[in-house]
Amino acid sequence: METIVLDIGETLVRDDRHWASWANWLGVPPHTLGALVGAAVTQGREATDALRILRPDMDVEEAYRARAAAGRGEHLDESDLYQDVRPALGELRAAGVRVVVAGNGTVRAGKLLRALDLPADLVVTSDEWGVRKPDPEFFARVAEVAGAAPEATLYVGDHPADDLFPAAAAGMRTAHLRRGPYGHWWAEHPDVVETADFRIDALTELVALASSAAASAGSASSSGVTPEAEEEEEEKVVRRGTLRSVR
Repeated sequence: METIVLDIGETLVRDDRHWASWANWLGVPPHTLGALVGAAVTQGREATDALRILRPDMDVEEAYRARAAAGRGEHLDESDLYQDVRPALGELRAAGVRVVVAGNGTVRAGKLLRALDLPADLVVTSDEWGVRKPDPEFFARVAEVAGAAPEATLYVGDHPADDLFPAAAAGMRTAHLRRGPYGHWWAEHPDVVETADFRIDALTELVALASSAAASAGSASSSGVTPEAEEEEEEKVVRRGTLRSVR
């Protein structure tokens, strides 16, 4: 495992503040919006659909700009990070693994994340690239910045349809993180179980995975595996990425 690429929301960053701020903007209790987010997730819908349940005619992008203009835009600080983020990323880099953070997010979110000075080689958001997950072009960009072959790149995320399936379709290895509403609700879905190379509960597990993957790669290189077998395995990974969506 040469490069590990991590999603942002509910992988590195808690979404608690995000939804609480939207609840405050809409004038509803945070637990009300939280319940609607959960309902949307269990139905395989986008979490932002919870906002449209409360305000059917709402333009989310326009509302985001209005919040920012009112001084109530995005904010991120150290308290928004999951506790395992710095230890895990720091250990991975110390072990010689390239660490990239690449997920859906605004330009402002990218600036806020970089201001936290995470132990990562690159931090970038979808709006900075001009393409969002699960678009294949996003994962083509991931492959470019990974600095490693797809089969030596591991994409880590909580969202099956946005993270797991498209990353596997791009030929990358995948780790499904049981974290946040999507991560927990869909953890045992047959498509997730079949597609994920690894299923983890904490980012600190990645250190051992990277080490074992490196050992396995060394073993495979000396085991006389034929190019035809390697090609067959690569095709298998791509097919696994085109499984049914959880939506």
